[in-house]
Amino acid sequence: MQILPFIPSPPIPPGFATEAERGRFTPVALKALLRLAEAWGLTGQEAAALLGVSTTTWDRMRAGRWASTLSQDQLTRASALIGVFKALHLLFADGMADRWPRLPNRNPLFGGLSPVAAMIEGGIPRLIEVRRHVDAMRGGL
Repeated sequence: MQILPFIPSPPIPPGFATEAERGRFTPVALKALLRLAEAWGLTGQEAAALLGVSTTTWDRMRAGRWASTLSQDQLTRASALIGVFKALHLLFADGMADRWPRLPNRNPLFGGLSPVAAMIEGGIPRLIEVRRHVDAMRGGL
């Protein structure tokens, strides 16, 4: 009988379920989202819709006057958006990484809309689909 060595399970990645976890991720996510919104040229209304907050809340976030914690859904949205941003910058070596989200797209995923408009229209499921699509374009899936 052969005894196999013990291989520990990989650690479970942190989630967004507890207030403490969300509190830890919120400042970093907001900083990244503010940079992403500027790079993509998002309006306050577009940025708010992508994050799932009101335009007024987005304006407070942008001004540094928001001292709350993002919800689990909002952090999921942020994670997908940040993943799209990062993958685009790995895929494109020029300014196309920041132009691509605003360009009309004939891929059936977008239905002629820009990726930003499609993500706003489709909510979290579309955000995740766009993230997978961009990862697949760069050969990450």
